[in-house]
Amino acid sequence: MAQPGLVGSRAVVERNYAILPPEGIPESVLPEWRSAPARILAAPALGARFAQYLIELGAGGGTQQTLPSRIEGFLYLLEGGTRLELGGKTHDLTSGGYAYLSPGSRFALGASTGPARLLWLKKAHEPVAGQAPADRVGNERDVVGEPFMDIRELLLKKLLPDQIDYDLAMNIFTFPPGYALPVIETHVMEHGLYFLQGQGLYYLGDAWREVRAGDFIWMGPYCPQGFFATGSDPARYIYYKNVNRDVEL
Repeated sequence: MAQPGLVGSRAVVERNYAILPPEGIPESVLPEWRSAPARILAAPALGARFAQYLIELGAGGGTQQTLPSRIEGFLYLLEGGTRLELGGKTHDLTSGGYAYLSPGSRFALGASTGPARLLWLKKAHEPVAGQAPADRVGNERDVVGEPFMDIRELLLKKLLPDQIDYDLAMNIFTFPPGYALPVIETHVMEHGLYFLQGQGLYYLGDAWREVRAGDFIWMGPYCPQGFFATGSDPARYIYYKNVNRDVEL
């Protein structure tokens, strides 16, 4: 068989943002997980102050671990079914299911109905005196979407409470074809964004770039950013941002 010639890539890695298509990210093995190939989407090596993974659970795959006392986590189920044991309770998660794990949480997660795919995020918790976040489990289908900036077609689902005890937000944005963010945002928060569905143009830095389902985007602090949905299907993405804390000096 003849060796293919030069190949291209949609991957872009700049100082304060990156676009990572799925085909270019190799699998890794994480010691805490069994039968669970992982792709590391974001890490401090990239410039991020969090770590995010795409994990594929095989039959019988999963994990049982205790988070360090300074680390919090969030998982979102993309496909399949899993069983989560957390805080003495058992939760059966289906597609769209999610869980916030407070610092030091002990938990077990395993595939329950065959293979499953999930997003897993970890970050250092920034505590506030007298405030402690609680573990939370839910499904995005039970979260009511809110119009964004009074544009009723742009729906924003907030998976975590907007309360001072939580120092992160996990949101799902839905854009009908032809709709866009009404402003180019530039802010101190960083993002880890995974495209769930559809396609569009993302403005990063000083250029519009094509993105589609399965792509991951990291946006660092003060990266100019915006989005315009193209194609025939609604565009949906889930994203992380750090919130509710003062600037560290």
